[in-house]
Amino acid sequence: MDKKGKIYVAGHTGLVGSALLKNLQSKGYENFVLKDISELDLRNQADVFDFFEKEKPDYVILAAAKVGGIIANMTYRGQFIYENLQIQNNVIHASWLNGVKKLLFLGSTCIYPCDAPQPMPENCLLTSPLEYTNEPYAIAKIAGIKMCESYNIQYGTNFIAVMPTNLYGPNDNFDLEKSHVLPALLRKIYLAKNVMNNDWNAIRKDFDRLPVEGVSGKDSETAILAKLTKYGINGDSVEIWGTGNPMREFLWSEEMADACIYIMENVDFKDLILKGNEIRNTHINIGTGKEISIANLAKLIAKITGYKGKFVFNTDKPDGTMRKLTDPSQLHRLGWKHQIDIEEGVVKLYEWYLKNKN
Repeated sequence: MDKKGKIYVAGHTGLVGSALLKNLQSKGYENFVLKDISELDLRNQADVFDFFEKEKPDYVILAAAKVGGIIANMTYRGQFIYENLQIQNNVIHASWLNGVKKLLFLGSTCIYPCDAPQPMPENCLLTSPLEYTNEPYAIAKIAGIKMCESYNIQYGTNFIAVMPTNLYGPNDNFDLEKSHVLPALLRKIYLAKNVMNNDWNAIRKDFDRLPVEGVSGKDSETAILAKLTKYGINGDSVEIWGTGNPMREFLWSEEMADACIYIMENVDFKDLILKGNEIRNTHINIGTGKEISIANLAKLIAKITGYKGKFVFNTDKPDGTMRKLTDPSQLHRLGWKHQIDIEEGVVKLYEWYLKNKN
């Protein structure tokens, strides 16, 4: 990457995009074009095409997406497939039309089949059915992989797709309805600790920063307690969906960003083509190759936050995929490996949450 080249980071305000932007800035890149959703709706093809024609970025990092946890994925299935397809199609096609030198498309390891071998190598893509709970989102991301791959083959572009594992870190989404499991658990357990300690000052500050379904810290205790109860937060326990047995892999978002920029600087599409007649599965897993059960994750968060209550596992709710461990061996061969394990990462996330919750 040319340090003077113009870089467009799509989705720069979110968990992924903000980490990518911070990493680029730390490496001396300065020429950015940045637009949030109020300035540029990536679902609108005409607006996206106008933006690319005007700005002519040299490099594009596509981190914008509609994302969420298992509740959101099951509730907003139509929105998840439609909006993600719109975003991807518009940005990738506009990048080709306007001669973008290199594009990085970020997907998710939910693209792999629910019965994929563990750990999951890149070549198990499309070998069997997907996990039902996040199938619409996964199909959209698979389409993004194949769009990058197909444009590279037909048009000679240098569009690379990476599949990060479950991410967590600064600027995470802590919405109790729509967030992923780790930030949701951290906030629920933090709030449960304060309910147990009758610390209404802390609870109200938390609700003021992140109201729950319109209820803020200025509302009555009765209204706040009703929302806490709805999301399984009680005086002596925290409800967790499923059995607690599913295993999950987690990667600190700033390390994901470091891996992505390493790939942008050091890896081209030609480096990902295997010998043979067919070019496929040229995406790159980004993960740790390590996993933890949801139950043990909850225990780890409880230890770090000081929560002394119980966990109640609601087995009437879905577990989702039982294991989703990536095989990061290709990334290791390309020269990058993670450094922050989950124990250190949860401490870092909790410290960030406390610092930014007021």
